[in-house]
Amino acid sequence: MAVGKEIRGKIKSVENTKKITKAMEMVAASKMRKAQDRMRAARPYSDKIRNITSNLATANPEYTHPFMAQARGVRAKAVGFIVVTTDKGLCGGMNTNVLRLVTQKMRELETAGNKIEVVAIGNKGLGFMNRVGVKVVSHAIQIGDTAHLDKLIGPVKVMLDRYEAGELDAVYVCYTKFVNTMKQEAMVEQLLPLSSAQLQADKDSLSWDYIYEPEAQTVIDELLVRYVEALVYQAVAENLASEQSARMVAMKSASDNAGNVIGELKLIYNKTRQAAITKELSEIVAGAAAV
Repeated sequence: MAVGKEIRGKIKSVENTKKITKAMEMVAASKMRKAQDRMRAARPYSDKIRNITSNLATANPEYTHPFMAQARGVRAKAVGFIVVTTDKGLCGGMNTNVLRLVTQKMRELETAGNKIEVVAIGNKGLGFMNRVGVKVVSHAIQIGDTAHLDKLIGPVKVMLDRYEAGELDAVYVCYTKFVNTMKQEAMVEQLLPLSSAQLQADKDSLSWDYIYEPEAQTVIDELLVRYVEALVYQAVAENLASEQSARMVAMKSASDNAGNVIGELKLIYNKTRQAAITKELSEIVAGAAAV
Protein backbone atom coordinates (compact mmCIF):
# COMPACT_ATOMS: atom_id res chain seq x y z
CA MET A 1 0.00 0.00 0.00
CA ALA A 2 2.19 2.75 -1.30
CA VAL A 3 -0.68 5.27 -1.13
CA GLY A 4 -1.46 4.36 2.48
CA LYS A 5 2.20 4.70 3.45
CA GLU A 6 2.34 8.18 1.89
CA ILE A 7 -0.76 9.29 3.80
CA ARG A 8 0.69 7.95 7.08
CA GLY A 9 3.79 10.05 6.40
CA LYS A 10 1.67 13.15 5.89
CA ILE A 11 -0.25 12.48 9.11
CA LYS A 12 3.00 12.14 11.05
CA SER A 13 4.33 15.36 9.54
CA VAL A 14 1.20 17.34 10.44
CA GLU A 15 1.22 15.89 13.96
CA ASN A 16 4.81 17.11 14.43
CA THR A 17 3.80 20.55 13.17
CA LYS A 18 0.87 20.60 15.61
CA LYS A 19 3.22 19.84 18.51
CA ILE A 20 5.40 22.82 17.53
CA THR A 21 2.49 25.26 17.14
CA LYS A 22 0.97 24.11 20.44
CA ALA A 23 4.27 24.69 22.24
CA MET A 24 4.63 28.14 20.63
CA GLU A 25 1.07 28.98 21.69
CA MET A 26 1.85 28.15 25.32
CA VAL A 27 5.11 30.14 25.26
CA ALA A 28 3.35 33.15 23.70
CA ALA A 29 0.59 32.96 26.34
CA SER A 30 3.19 33.06 29.11
CA LYS A 31 5.07 35.98 27.54
CA MET A 32 1.82 37.80 26.74
CA ARG A 33 0.89 38.22 30.41
CA LYS A 34 4.28 39.70 31.25
CA ALA A 35 4.23 42.00 28.21
CA GLN A 36 0.74 43.24 29.10
CA ASP A 37 1.83 43.96 32.68
CA ARG A 38 4.82 46.00 31.45
CA MET A 39 2.65 47.86 28.96
CA ARG A 40 0.02 48.75 31.57
CA ALA A 41 2.74 49.76 34.05
CA ALA A 42 4.13 52.27 31.53
CA ARG A 43 0.79 53.93 30.79
CA PRO A 44 0.49 55.97 34.03
CA TYR A 45 3.94 57.51 33.44
CA SER A 46 3.03 58.44 29.88
CA ASP A 47 -0.27 59.97 30.99
CA LYS A 48 1.36 61.93 33.82
CA ILE A 49 4.19 63.36 31.75
CA ARG A 50 1.62 64.29 29.08
CA ASN A 51 -0.37 66.23 31.70
CA ILE A 52 2.73 68.00 33.04
CA THR A 53 3.86 68.92 29.54
CA SER A 54 0.40 70.25 28.76
CA ASN A 55 0.40 72.41 31.88
CA LEU A 56 3.90 73.74 31.19
CA ALA A 57 3.04 74.58 27.59
CA THR A 58 0.07 76.70 28.67
CA ALA A 59 1.78 78.18 31.75
CA ASN A 60 4.77 79.64 29.90
CA PRO A 61 3.56 80.75 26.45
CA GLU A 62 6.42 83.22 25.90
CA TYR A 63 8.81 80.36 25.11
CA THR A 64 7.96 77.89 22.35
CA HIS A 65 10.08 74.80 22.00
CA PRO A 66 10.82 73.61 18.41
CA PHE A 67 8.84 70.45 19.14
CA MET A 68 5.73 72.61 19.71
CA ALA A 69 6.23 74.93 16.74
CA GLN A 70 3.38 74.40 14.31
CA ALA A 71 4.59 76.83 11.65
CA ARG A 72 8.17 76.59 10.40
CA GLY A 73 9.90 79.27 8.41
CA VAL A 74 11.24 77.27 5.46
CA ARG A 75 9.57 73.98 4.71
CA ALA A 76 12.04 71.13 4.59
CA LYS A 77 9.77 69.03 2.35
CA ALA A 78 10.77 65.89 4.26
CA VAL A 79 8.83 63.78 6.76
CA GLY A 80 10.16 61.22 9.21
CA PHE A 81 8.55 57.96 10.31
CA ILE A 82 9.38 55.87 13.37
CA VAL A 83 8.07 52.42 12.36
CA VAL A 84 7.70 49.89 15.19
CA THR A 85 7.35 46.25 14.14
CA THR A 86 8.40 42.85 15.48
CA ASP A 87 11.72 41.07 15.15
CA LYS A 88 10.07 37.68 14.56
CA GLY A 89 7.19 36.48 12.45
CA LEU A 90 4.39 33.97 13.07
CA CYS A 91 2.13 36.63 14.59
CA GLY A 92 -0.68 36.71 12.06
CA GLY A 93 -1.29 39.84 10.03
CA MET A 94 -0.04 42.25 12.70
CA ASN A 95 3.03 43.53 10.83
CA THR A 96 1.19 43.48 7.51
CA ASN A 97 -1.56 45.73 8.86
CA VAL A 98 0.75 48.40 10.28
CA LEU A 99 3.05 48.37 7.23
CA ARG A 100 0.06 48.70 4.90
CA LEU A 101 -1.13 51.74 6.89
CA VAL A 102 2.37 53.25 6.84
CA THR A 103 2.65 52.72 3.08
CA GLN A 104 -0.65 54.52 2.48
CA LYS A 105 0.47 57.50 4.59
CA MET A 106 3.84 57.63 2.82
CA ARG A 107 2.18 57.66 -0.60
CA GLU A 108 -0.03 60.57 0.45
CA LEU A 109 2.98 62.58 1.62
CA GLU A 110 5.07 61.68 -1.44
CA THR A 111 2.21 62.82 -3.67
CA ALA A 112 2.40 66.19 -1.89
CA GLY A 113 6.12 66.38 -2.76
CA ASN A 114 7.65 65.26 0.54
CA LYS A 115 10.65 62.99 0.91
CA ILE A 116 10.39 60.12 3.38
CA GLU A 117 12.93 59.07 6.01
CA VAL A 118 12.45 56.17 8.39
CA VAL A 119 13.72 54.96 11.75
CA ALA A 120 12.97 51.23 11.84
CA ILE A 121 12.44 49.56 15.22
CA GLY A 122 12.11 45.84 14.58
CA ASN A 123 13.60 43.50 12.00
CA LYS A 124 10.40 43.08 9.95
CA GLY A 125 9.98 46.81 9.40
CA LEU A 126 13.66 47.25 8.54
CA GLY A 127 13.52 44.52 5.92
CA PHE A 128 10.33 45.91 4.39
CA MET A 129 11.69 49.46 4.13
CA ASN A 130 14.88 48.22 2.50
CA ARG A 131 12.87 46.21 -0.03
CA VAL A 132 10.66 49.15 -1.05
CA GLY A 133 13.66 51.51 -1.27
CA VAL A 134 12.77 53.95 1.53
CA LYS A 135 15.69 55.81 3.13
CA VAL A 136 16.43 54.32 6.59
CA VAL A 137 18.45 56.79 8.68
CA SER A 138 18.78 54.52 11.74
CA HIS A 139 17.36 51.31 13.13
CA ALA A 140 17.07 49.21 16.28
CA ILE A 141 16.58 45.45 16.05
CA GLN A 142 16.66 42.50 18.44
CA ILE A 143 14.71 44.41 21.08
CA GLY A 144 13.82 41.19 22.88
CA ASP A 145 10.74 40.55 24.98
CA THR A 146 11.35 43.63 27.14
CA ALA A 147 11.72 47.18 25.80
CA HIS A 148 14.76 49.04 27.17
CA LEU A 149 14.89 52.78 26.72
CA ASP A 150 18.68 52.81 26.29
CA LYS A 151 18.29 50.74 23.09
CA LEU A 152 15.70 53.16 21.69
CA ILE A 153 17.20 56.55 22.60
CA GLY A 154 20.01 56.44 20.02
CA PRO A 155 17.94 55.72 16.88
CA VAL A 156 15.10 58.01 17.99
CA LYS A 157 17.48 60.88 18.82
CA VAL A 158 18.72 60.84 15.21
CA MET A 159 15.19 61.70 14.07
CA LEU A 160 14.63 64.26 16.85
CA ASP A 161 17.89 66.07 16.03
CA ARG A 162 17.00 66.21 12.34
CA TYR A 163 13.60 67.69 13.17
CA GLU A 164 15.07 70.24 15.58
CA ALA A 165 17.62 71.28 12.92
CA GLY A 166 14.77 72.00 10.50
CA GLU A 167 15.51 69.10 8.15
CA LEU A 168 12.09 67.51 8.75
CA ASP A 169 8.60 69.02 8.70
CA ALA A 170 6.98 66.36 10.85
CA VAL A 171 7.64 63.01 12.51
CA TYR A 172 5.10 60.19 12.77
CA VAL A 173 5.23 57.12 15.01
CA CYS A 174 3.67 53.91 13.66
CA TYR A 175 2.93 50.91 15.86
CA THR A 176 0.27 48.37 16.82
CA LYS A 177 -1.84 49.45 19.78
CA PHE A 178 -2.94 46.77 22.24
CA VAL A 179 -6.74 46.83 22.71
CA ASN A 180 -7.32 43.36 24.11
CA THR A 181 -6.09 39.82 23.61
CA MET A 182 -8.17 39.32 20.47
CA LYS A 183 -7.84 42.80 18.98
CA GLN A 184 -4.79 44.90 18.09
CA GLU A 185 -5.10 48.15 16.15
CA ALA A 186 -2.51 49.58 13.72
CA MET A 187 -1.80 53.25 14.50
CA VAL A 188 -0.06 56.14 12.71
CA GLU A 189 0.19 59.12 15.07
CA GLN A 190 1.89 62.49 14.65
CA LEU A 191 4.78 62.73 17.09
CA LEU A 192 6.26 66.06 16.04
CA PRO A 193 5.31 68.85 16.05
CA LEU A 194 3.31 68.15 19.20
CA SER A 195 -0.28 68.96 18.36
CA SER A 196 -2.45 71.22 20.45
CA ALA A 197 -4.72 68.24 21.19
CA GLN A 198 -1.78 66.37 22.72
CA LEU A 199 -0.56 69.30 24.79
CA GLN A 200 -3.88 70.76 25.88
CA ALA A 201 -5.74 67.69 27.11
CA ASP A 202 -6.22 69.27 30.55
CA LYS A 203 -6.46 72.87 29.39
CA ASP A 204 -9.96 73.40 30.78
CA SER A 205 -9.41 71.66 34.12
CA LEU A 206 -6.90 73.79 36.04
CA SER A 207 -4.57 76.69 35.36
CA TRP A 208 -1.11 75.95 36.70
CA ASP A 209 1.71 78.34 37.48
CA TYR A 210 5.27 77.11 37.97
CA ILE A 211 8.51 78.38 39.43
CA TYR A 212 11.33 77.23 37.14
CA GLU A 213 14.82 76.29 38.29
CA PRO A 214 17.22 77.10 36.72
CA GLU A 215 15.03 78.65 33.98
CA ALA A 216 11.93 77.91 31.95
CA GLN A 217 13.75 77.15 28.70
CA THR A 218 16.04 74.54 30.27
CA VAL A 219 13.19 72.80 32.08
CA ILE A 220 10.88 72.70 29.06
CA ASP A 221 13.65 71.57 26.72
CA GLU A 222 14.52 68.61 28.95
CA LEU A 223 10.91 67.74 29.67
CA LEU A 224 9.84 67.66 26.02
CA VAL A 225 12.69 65.34 25.09
CA ARG A 226 11.66 63.00 27.91
CA TYR A 227 8.04 63.33 26.79
CA VAL A 228 8.82 62.23 23.23
CA GLU A 229 11.00 59.37 24.50
CA ALA A 230 8.14 58.25 26.75
CA LEU A 231 5.74 58.22 23.79
CA VAL A 232 8.14 56.10 21.74
CA TYR A 233 8.75 53.71 24.65
CA GLN A 234 5.00 53.36 25.18
CA ALA A 235 4.56 52.59 21.47
CA VAL A 236 7.19 49.83 21.67
CA ALA A 237 5.61 48.41 24.85
CA GLU A 238 2.17 48.39 23.20
CA ASN A 239 3.68 46.68 20.15
CA LEU A 240 5.34 43.95 22.25
CA ALA A 241 2.09 43.19 24.07
CA SER A 242 0.25 43.09 20.74
CA GLU A 243 2.92 40.78 19.28
CA GLN A 244 2.56 38.11 21.96
CA SER A 245 -1.25 38.27 21.84
CA ALA A 246 -1.29 38.01 18.04
CA ARG A 247 1.21 35.13 18.11
CA MET A 248 -0.81 33.22 20.70
CA VAL A 249 -4.01 33.59 18.64
CA ALA A 250 -2.21 32.68 15.40
CA MET A 251 -0.60 29.58 16.91
CA LYS A 252 -3.90 28.45 18.43
CA SER A 253 -5.53 28.81 15.02
CA ALA A 254 -2.66 26.85 13.43
CA SER A 255 -2.99 24.06 16.01
CA ASP A 256 -6.74 23.83 15.40
CA ASN A 257 -6.22 23.74 11.63
CA ALA A 258 -3.58 21.04 12.02
CA GLY A 259 -6.06 18.96 14.02
CA ASN A 260 -8.64 19.33 11.25
CA VAL A 261 -6.09 18.31 8.61
CA ILE A 262 -5.10 15.24 10.66
CA GLY A 263 -8.75 14.21 10.93
CA GLU A 264 -9.26 14.54 7.17
CA LEU A 265 -6.08 12.61 6.38
CA LYS A 266 -7.05 9.80 8.77
CA LEU A 267 -10.45 9.57 7.09
CA ILE A 268 -8.81 9.33 3.65
CA TYR A 269 -6.33 6.74 4.96
CA ASN A 270 -9.13 4.58 6.39
CA LYS A 271 -11.11 4.78 3.15
CA THR A 272 -8.03 3.85 1.11
CA ARG A 273 -7.20 0.95 3.44
CA GLN A 274 -10.78 -0.31 3.33
CA ALA A 275 -10.82 -0.13 -0.47
CA ALA A 276 -7.55 -2.12 -0.64
CA ILE A 277 -8.93 -4.81 1.70
CA THR A 278 -12.15 -5.06 -0.32
CA LYS A 279 -10.17 -5.42 -3.53
CA GLU A 280 -8.04 -8.22 -2.07
CA LEU A 281 -11.13 -10.08 -0.84
CA SER A 282 -12.74 -9.74 -4.28
CA GLU A 283 -9.63 -11.20 -5.94
CA ILE A 284 -9.56 -14.14 -3.50
CA VAL A 285 -13.25 -14.90 -4.05
CA ALA A 286 -12.84 -14.65 -7.82
CA GLY A 287 -9.83 -17.00 -7.74
CA ALA A 288 -11.66 -19.57 -5.62
CA ALA A 289 -14.66 -19.48 -7.96
CA ALA A 290 -12.39 -20.03 -10.98
CA VAL A 291 -10.81 -23.10 -9.36
